[in-house]
Formats: sequence, C-alpha cells, structure tokens
Amino acid sequence: MEGIRIKGVDDTLLALARERLDSLTKPQGSLGRLEEFAQRIVAITGNPMPHLFEKRAIFVFAGDHGVVDEGVSLFPKEVTVQMVHNFLSGGAAINVLASHAGAEVVVVDIGVDHDFADEPGLIRRKVVRGTNNMRKGPAMTRDKATRTIETGIALAREYADRGYHLFGTGDMGIGNTTPSSAIASVMTGAPPADVTGKGTGISDDSLACKVTVIEDAIALNRPDPHDPLDVLAKVGGAEIGGIAGLILGAASLGIPVVIDGLISTAGAIIAWALEPAAADYMFAAHNSVEKGHRLMLERMGLEPILDMGLRLGEGTGAALAITLIEAGLRIYREMATFEEAGVSKELT
Repeated sequence: MEGIRIKGVDDTLLALARERLDSLTKPQGSLGRLEEFAQRIVAITGNPMPHLFEKRAIFVFAGDHGVVDEGVSLFPKEVTVQMVHNFLSGGAAINVLASHAGAEVVVVDIGVDHDFADEPGLIRRKVVRGTNNMRKGPAMTRDKATRTIETGIALAREYADRGYHLFGTGDMGIGNTTPSSAIASVMTGAPPADVTGKGTGISDDSLACKVTVIEDAIALNRPDPHDPLDVLAKVGGAEIGGIAGLILGAASLGIPVVIDGLISTAGAIIAWALEPAAADYMFAAHNSVEKGHRLMLERMGLEPILDMGLRLGEGTGAALAITLIEAGLRIYREMATFEEAGVSKELT
C-alpha cells in the first residue's frame, strides 16, 4: 500500500533477548514458547527491555456479505447488526474474554448493511453497505477494497497515537467464512473443498452448496493470487480488508498484532501478500476448527499459539493468546537471573 513501509525485525535483537532468557533461573528453553513470545516482542518493539502493554485493543470489524443470498450461513444477515449491538452492550464472548485479557473492544462498522446511530464504543467507518454477491460478480470494486485497507491502516495509526501498543483482530459478519475460504483457496492454491468448513454449523448438504458457491465465484471472477487487492475485491469482504489494513498499520509502527481465526487470517494473508515482512509482527492466536485456517498460517510461516477447538471469531482467540504473550513478557522482565538470585548455573 502507498505510504506503508515495513522492515523485517532485527535478528540481533532476537539474539539479545535469547541471551537474557538463557540467564534466567531456569534450564535454558524450559519455558518453551513463552520464551519465543518474549523474544519476538523485543524484536518487534525494538526495545531490549519492553514495557508491559498497559493499553491494548481488540478491533472487531463488522461487515455484511451479499453471498448470504446463496444459503451459505445458518443465520440471516440481520444477526450482524444484532451482534454489533451485543458487542456495544458488553454481552458477547469477546467482551468477556477481552476483559479477562485487559483489552478494550473496539467495534468498527466498516461494511454493515445498516445505518447505526452514534453509539458509545462504535466507530463508524463504513466503506460499503455489505458486499455484492460474489457468485454473480466481484464482491467489491478495487477502489472500495483499497479503501477498506486504508481504513484499517488509519485506525492503527490513531490508536498508536493514543498510546495503544498491542492490537488484536476480530470480526463480525454473517456469511464471512465463505469469502474467507475463497481467499484461502486462491492464496494457498488448495481446492475450495479442502479449505471450506461449516462456519456457523451448517448441514452437510449446505456445506456442499457452500463449496459450489466458492468454486463458482472463483471461476467467474478469476481472482489473481499474485494481486492481493484483486483477490480482496473479487471474493473478499470489507471487514477482511479492514483487518489487513490494521495489520499493515501495526507492522509499520512496530506494534505486535495478535491474529484471531479464519476471517482474521484471511485479512492477514492479504496483508502478508502486500508486504511479506508484516508476518514478523503477527502472532497467530490459535488453530481454528475451520479447515482453511491452518493452510493460510502455514503459507505465512506462522505457528498458532493455542489449539482449543475454537471457531467463534469475534477476536476471542486473540484475547486468550494475549494473556500468554503477556506471560512471556513478564517472565522476561521480572524473573531473576542466576547472578541476581545467587543461584549456581548448570555445570559445563
């Protein structure tokens, strides 16, 4: 994207963090991936002794999808609006888990087919009133797709300016596992049947229909896997573009961003295809039950933190993973070294 420049993290900082971790009062590497998280935070922030994340936000991007007309979801699109209100009133799973993780929930209307009034906690950045039915043509124009990414970038910058230094991604949009699976198919080269799951819990017959819808959409629109904006425009969604932009903005500012499940990872792979160095700033929160999720993570070289059978979205996996990333950082900052504790090191 214009104006976005992302540098890969500095390997010397990774080595410096490893040196400190190996000096702490434990056998080397004995805290497993918690040590990896701390190393990566040092490298991402560029700070040999990073501060704890006092202000953290999970962005829940909301958008509707014309492809729901094809019967790909168990729920009607009105649920998108209803769930946005649920987020704002604090009644959703993401509200509970974000509170547990000490994170603020930021709800963004980037593409809902509804006009919300001014409501506390809602950010209105509507680019489209729902996407078009991708089985009948492109989901969005290229210009609209670009604007969704620019919206996410702008939000990353705004919240960084307000002192937020850790982001998580989330989503809400009835039908959005369909465009996400389409993106997974195009960007990994896997057939739609190998990357498409049941989403909200549709029947086997509905799943077969969903696969056919994705096959038809890809055949009709012919999205170019070498042009991520083309993929986003033709078979994507507004919230997916917003997530991609948030990741790009965060990476350009040296801010770690925790990626949730299938929908968030569809946004992540668009961001990665635009700027491959963005992957250095991403933490994959979990391995979703949705089939295409793991393939996209593997394509980007990301290893999920959790594997708990999650498939809700909303940023719930990101909230849980934030608690573990913080645990790793606390070990790095607060645990005593052998020298400080007067403990003998292992024999050499």
